[in-house]
Amino acid sequence: MGINLSDLVTPVPRTLEDFAGKILAIDAFNTLYQFLAIIRQPDGTPLRDRQGRVTSHLSGLVYRLSNFVAAGIRPVFVFDGEPPRLKARTIEGRTAVKVRAEVEWKEALEVGDLATARTKAMQTSRLTGDMVDQSKRLLGLLGIPWVQAPGEGEAQASAMARAGTAYAAASQDYDALLFGSPRLAKNLAISGRRKLPRKEVYVDVAPEEIDLEATLRALGVTREQLVDIALLIGTDFNPGVKGIGPKRALGLVRKHATLEGALAELGVDIESKEEVRAIFLDPKVANDVQVAFGDPDPEAVRSMLCGEHDFSRDRIDAALEKFAQGRAAHKQKSLDRWFE
Repeated sequence: MGINLSDLVTPVPRTLEDFAGKILAIDAFNTLYQFLAIIRQPDGTPLRDRQGRVTSHLSGLVYRLSNFVAAGIRPVFVFDGEPPRLKARTIEGRTAVKVRAEVEWKEALEVGDLATARTKAMQTSRLTGDMVDQSKRLLGLLGIPWVQAPGEGEAQASAMARAGTAYAAASQDYDALLFGSPRLAKNLAISGRRKLPRKEVYVDVAPEEIDLEATLRALGVTREQLVDIALLIGTDFNPGVKGIGPKRALGLVRKHATLEGALAELGVDIESKEEVRAIFLDPKVANDVQVAFGDPDPEAVRSMLCGEHDFSRDRIDAALEKFAQGRAAHKQKSLDRWFE
């Protein structure tokens, strides 16, 4: 889930249209997990085709991407490669959470508690290799480029934003700021009206943009110190220091300027801290990434989604029409700017 820096950052509200004409490097795994968690039946069951295969990820891709393209966004999906060895503990912990949530989901269904059942079901999402392959195939048929990262997808997306290949990294996690993305776009995949877990309360979730340099200036720290703050709080690669939250971590790093000074005051140490620092400050990424956008192949999209996975032909046609209209509008705006 990455690190939660919400107490330390000030996001700027955006609309999808605010990103019109901009390339966004989207953390694919993060986004697909969002689709798998949210796109479910009222009892928490994911969408499935007649063969019982989960299709929530495909549904999210085709319908959400049609909204992106209609708004003029140029998305590039970045897929995770091999995770750093220090992420093994986090991965094991997430697996344990899923196993426990599956038991609690079934228990809630047995007593007819659909609200709890749905909440627990959302915690059971698993992204399989087949789902990743299906997602890449669908993106290709839709004309949406994707990039295979050698390591963390968020690190690659951030590198693309730093290089100017993309305007921003798009993710629900704040790790992109630690990886050095100049901008982080949030809530793109989940914007709209959402129900709060275990409450009959709905909120409007809107896209947000966070500027790295503005954040560092406001906090009075460097990016390297922001990484040190993250190490104190805890990341996907280290458990952090017990009892240290974002605001106290910020105070300690401001006071001592370095992680080592903060740890000396606390009388503790962080195992493999230099390795964790290197993950964020010198990540394994591919350089000089080239992206090329294409036009959708409507018949191939229909064949995959309607023929293989039982999607509604009318709904897919409507999504494809959005794609066509969005592409046409974007091309016209580009021509208008050329002749200005």
